[in-house]
Amino acid sequence: MQAVQREIAEQLKVQPPFKDQAALEAEVARRITFIQECLLNSGLKTLVLGISGGVDSLTAGLLAQRAMQELRARKGDQAYRFIAVRLPYETQFDEHDAQASVDFIAPDERHTVNIGPAVKSLASEVAAFEGKHAVSRDFVLGNTKARMRMVAQYTIAGAASGLVIGTDHAAEAVMGFFTKFGDGACDLAPLSGLVKNQVRDIARHFGAPESLVEKIPTADLEDLSPGKPDEASHGVTYTEIDAFLHGEPVRDEAFRIICETYRKTHHKRVMPFSP
Repeated sequence: MQAVQREIAEQLKVQPPFKDQAALEAEVARRITFIQECLLNSGLKTLVLGISGGVDSLTAGLLAQRAMQELRARKGDQAYRFIAVRLPYETQFDEHDAQASVDFIAPDERHTVNIGPAVKSLASEVAAFEGKHAVSRDFVLGNTKARMRMVAQYTIAGAASGLVIGTDHAAEAVMGFFTKFGDGACDLAPLSGLVKNQVRDIARHFGAPESLVEKIPTADLEDLSPGKPDEASHGVTYTEIDAFLHGEPVRDEAFRIICETYRKTHHKRVMPFSP
């Protein structure tokens, strides 16, 4: 079992547990530097990130804002900006958490784009939806919402001459728990290789409220199940996923689910197939 866990962890470049506060601070500094280098290498001066209200976008936003603050100070250039974007589908059930996240991050700019009209307009043009079972239709539209959110972010980034930040991390990557070419699309992914608890630890390092740090993770893409917890979709807990990725013992059923899901979602973690 451990050999399989080790192989998957290596493929996902999983970072070891933080052994102490110094290790956590070093990892935070490394990722801030990574964000700055990506931006400097691109020749651009703006970062864009969608804020959902979950701990992943909160943490990525905190890293991005710190990166831009340091760049402005170092370069003496106020043109370096971080834009946080709210992307509700009409009315978001946990909007208060999303607004609290944006407030705590305190980005240089904040915008809101309601993706509801665009998603509904597109759905109305898709003839294949006629007669489609409600649950299947809801699932497909959930992925459309995720892709529309990324379309909005790239539209803003294009207008602002910037890069789009993604929130993918190892605990989601191993489960393929992201929409292909939706939230899985971005220019840089500063949380890559971290497990869920490490993402939470970094948010705590910045002093984020526990109500946001420990909020139950949800993709919130399904109209029929608003706020559905990620773990209900996984069939395993994030604690088990984190343990698996760090080579720790997990129950047999959790091991099976994680390995099977990892294999089934391989296509999400690679570039498009070619001859």
